[in-house]
Amino acid sequence: MRPHLVALAPTAAALVRGAGGWLFDRVMAGWEVTALVADHTDTRPLRILGVRVADLTSCLTTNHRGPRPQAIAVDTELCSMDVHVRDRLSRVLEQGQHEEVTLWGDGSAADFGRPVDPVLHHLSYAARAFKSQALAAVAAPVSVHPDEMFRSYELLPSCRAIRDLVPMS
Repeated sequence: MRPHLVALAPTAAALVRGAGGWLFDRVMAGWEVTALVADHTDTRPLRILGVRVADLTSCLTTNHRGPRPQAIAVDTELCSMDVHVRDRLSRVLEQGQHEEVTLWGDGSAADFGRPVDPVLHHLSYAARAFKSQALAAVAAPVSVHPDEMFRSYELLPSCRAIRDLVPMS
């Protein structure tokens, strides 16, 4: 069974800008990556990255049964905008049943009472190329930095499948 990452963002454009290269690299490393976006009218940029797309609202209101994802990634702007996302994320952190929870963006996320580590992911050359194409698909500026920065709650470090997020020192 492949490891699974679920990424939540308000739009495909926000997801591509903030974490597109990392998500692409996870897909290439064998992860199943699903994006839950509030506005899912144009999923082409996420498909360019190899990411599956689902509707955020229906996923939050449905009682999902099945295997839990090993990792969750959330745009802090979405945490600031949506109390349901913030509450669900708080419960995820309390239960500690995921290997990692990763945040990105400038939005102010609630303090979840756990230590958070600033981390970065160095994008592969392929990730930079595919992120550039995905950015072009959302009509965003196509400048791609070789690193993406995040804040990470590593909940079950002994189970971590790959170490692609490295501490910023």
